[in-house]
Amino acid sequence: MKVRKFAIADASLERSPGQDGDIFAGNVIDQRHGGPITIGFGRYAPNQSLNETLAVDDVMLVLEGKLSVTSAGSTVTAGPGEIVYMPKGETVTIRSHEQGALTAYVTYPHWQEARE
Repeated sequence: MKVRKFAIADASLERSPGQDGDIFAGNVIDQRHGGPITIGFGRYAPNQSLNETLAVDDVMLVLEGKLSVTSAGSTVTAGPGEIVYMPKGETVTIRSHEQGALTAYVTYPHWQEARE
């Protein structure tokens, strides 16, 4: 694999698995490319919520908007330029605010394989 760069336009955004809200994810690097991690973009419409027990370690960088992540009764809120780390095994609720959010993410290992 060679050095590459990606933009949101490179991602084919699809509804995140297991939910019916307006939350979309699009991998730009994953198991099909031979590397050990998945990299992609996420888009959250305003006031959406996603509950999940993480099957992978997940790092989310907020590019636009604002998200809150709640786990074990504690909440962190992140805006543009801030990173949220969510460890494997944590049960989290990710909530977008009134402006929605655009994120970039990195997971280890590949989230699609871990969900199967």
